[in-house]
Amino acid sequence: MSDSLYYKKHVFFCMNERDDGRPCCADRGAQAAQEHAKRRIKQLDQNGEGKVRINKAGCLDRCDQGPVLVVYPQGTWYTFVDQSDIDEIIDVDLLGGGIVERLKV
Repeated sequence: MSDSLYYKKHVFFCMNERDDGRPCCADRGAQAAQEHAKRRIKQLDQNGEGKVRINKAGCLDRCDQGPVLVVYPQGTWYTFVDQSDIDEIIDVDLLGGGIVERLKV
């Protein structure tokens, strides 16, 4: 894939943990959400080269708006509450090419 992106979409979930009392994504279900997204993308056979990659990230410096994830290459930032929000991001953005406006941050 030398002339194109290796992944059609690359998703980074903030997994930051803080111990100073400030908000952090880890305390707001980021791990479970990332695992759900990874599992669902695999079930849909949308993982791998030319498709979708779901990754964990360290601090993305937006924990006050979190939990957060960012989708590249377009750079769309989302927040989420539960698995249905993750499913909507998968269906509308990752697979459908749209934007989930209600979840954008």
